[in-house]
Amino acid sequence: MNTDKTSTPSRREFLQATGGLAAATMLSGIPIPLVHPGGDEMIQVALVGCGGRGGGAAVNALSTKSGPIKLVAMADAFEDRLKATFDNLTQAVGKNMDVPDDRKFLGFDAYKHAMDALKPGDVVILTTPPAFRWVHFTYAISKKLNVFMEKPVSVDGPGSRRMLKLAEEATAANLKVGVGLMSRHSKAMIELHDRIQHGELGEIILMRGYRMHEPAGFFQSLPKPDNISHMEYQIRRFHSFLWASGGCFNDFYIHHVDHLCWMKNAWPVSAQALGGRHYRQSPEGVTYVDQNLDTYSVEYTFSDGTKMYFDGRCMVGAKGIYSSYVQGSKGIAIAARANDCGGPSAIYKGHNTVGTPKWQSTDNSNPYQNEWDSLIEAIRHNKPYNEVKRGVEASLVSSMGRMAAHTGQEITFDQMLNCEHEFAPGLDTLTLQSDAPLMPGANGRYPVPMPGLNPNREF
Repeated sequence: MNTDKTSTPSRREFLQATGGLAAATMLSGIPIPLVHPGGDEMIQVALVGCGGRGGGAAVNALSTKSGPIKLVAMADAFEDRLKATFDNLTQAVGKNMDVPDDRKFLGFDAYKHAMDALKPGDVVILTTPPAFRWVHFTYAISKKLNVFMEKPVSVDGPGSRRMLKLAEEATAANLKVGVGLMSRHSKAMIELHDRIQHGELGEIILMRGYRMHEPAGFFQSLPKPDNISHMEYQIRRFHSFLWASGGCFNDFYIHHVDHLCWMKNAWPVSAQALGGRHYRQSPEGVTYVDQNLDTYSVEYTFSDGTKMYFDGRCMVGAKGIYSSYVQGSKGIAIAARANDCGGPSAIYKGHNTVGTPKWQSTDNSNPYQNEWDSLIEAIRHNKPYNEVKRGVEASLVSSMGRMAAHTGQEITFDQMLNCEHEFAPGLDTLTLQSDAPLMPGANGRYPVPMPGLNPNREF
């Protein structure tokens, strides 16, 4: 694992490098039994969604030290992804795996079978594309399972409202739920947050976040090959499609949006934004069909009038900046020095980040592991733990900025929450044989944002 103090490895990099409910509660009148008394009973884990994030989250889950834990079931829509992740996990953390062939499940209903292999109080990891989060979370609650879910947790207004309701149901059932916004578990950022709250920066007057690099993930996509369905194509390349992921804005940029708002202890009330599609053909002259903009620049406004700016760009050869900053009346802080939450965090006198800082973090622990340690600790010792509401709010603020750029309008937090445009209705009824929620036009292309020309919908 990378031990460079100026960066923090991603879950995918971590995987590549490494090769109790203590009291009964009631859900629908049915008691949840004692399953982890004293914190020493085996916790079983199921993985739903076997991409890079799922594999990385499973490594972190199985690396916790608070008691016995095993991966016992895996589920994915596609056999090749399940097999590859199983092989990687076997190499990395095989001693904590017990996943025979009859507990490897494929298809759109595979999530149910994987969760059925668990007992109440065990843990399911939800790392499919976020569009499916509410569907899988609903079933997890019905099975009385604790949950770890990746970000974002919602991509539109209707999905956000569902997730907020499900968050309340999970709390009422005494279930523990973690959300993969790991910046909040960075000990460097926790110390920075505490110092800001105690006035070391003075009054916050501006916050800035940047994620600008070459195209990554499935940011851009060429036309669908003939040998797969539109459904399979879009799920495999989920970053390219708003219904599946919220696009690159939600999936790539949510970490900076989340941890900067945390530094202020507030969510913005409105956003206005710019964006553009500059390079829309491959070097071979084939037109990309994804729904992303190449550049985004969002001005968020808080209720007290202060601003947060976020700039995102995916372009070959352009200057790379991947960091975040908090400026106050007494100085400037570096929140993320590199990547989503890479340290060290620091505070400087004045507004230049040169020279010797007044304070610099020294803790280099892995926030991806920290968030899992916290979740398992809460499960074993029956501590209240539910990060879903905050995860929904961070997802909404990301969607608010995205929608402002895609429509060319100012979008408020309340408008985003109450927006009725559901990108993919009926997700709980889809199968691999269904038409995709978004089908291409006669030219083989999908609808793209048209700022100003389409002011009420993103596509």
